[in-house]
Amino acid sequence: MDNWFTIDEIDENTYIISEYRHWEETHCYLLNGNMRSLLIDTGLGISNIYEEVLKLTDKPITAVATHIHWDHIGGHKYFSDFYAHADELKWLNGKFPLSIGTIREMVIDRCDLPDSFCVDNYELFQGMPTKVLADHDMIDIGGREIEVLHTPGHSPGHLCFWEKSRGYLFTGDLVYKDILFAYYPSTDPKSYLDSLEKVAALPVKEVFPGHHSLDIQPEILIRMRDAFRSLRADGKLHHGSGTFQYGDWGVWL
Repeated sequence: MDNWFTIDEIDENTYIISEYRHWEETHCYLLNGNMRSLLIDTGLGISNIYEEVLKLTDKPITAVATHIHWDHIGGHKYFSDFYAHADELKWLNGKFPLSIGTIREMVIDRCDLPDSFCVDNYELFQGMPTKVLADHDMIDIGGREIEVLHTPGHSPGHLCFWEKSRGYLFTGDLVYKDILFAYYPSTDPKSYLDSLEKVAALPVKEVFPGHHSLDIQPEILIRMRDAFRSLRADGKLHHGSGTFQYGDWGVWL
């Protein structure tokens, strides 16, 4: 074993699978139901996440992507059953806006790689999902229902996953502690605010981000929403306006 992954338990049926040896510190989440398991994101694909998941469930596994970026779909190659949003299907079919050379550079940047990993063999996952997700779809895994929330801004088809019964919100790259990226051509700062309005209105008890610190409280949803509202009021909610810092988080527009 290369000890690439770190496993944390949220509750007896929910786990965090983290990649702390890469600077992005990507988090994936395994939700176990009575009938099947749902894996929210599959990480960078540097090491085999499927082997880790098999230690935590004996149920059939469906993978979902918060969005189709390399650091969230790298392990999709291990899962034949996976879901994605309609607005990013082209990225799964040869139309991703970055070259494989650029992606490989980011994969190995500031990274303690396993000895067995060869970046020359790294490819962006491509494929056709078994289900195309839309806003407010429900995913029933047996005793647990997870609502799909379309939350564009960081990417066109970005999704958050809301488990109302437990108050769990899995935010992908919409919300985390560090610099939020909203400067790429494929990002949309105004949609980002709309998505923050959407999640800030939920009765969230726990926030589970796609990256970095897991010490994150629901109040950050309100702070981020209010900051984006202020940027809009000041005429700065657009590409090229700069980087703005708000203590434990910031945004690059």
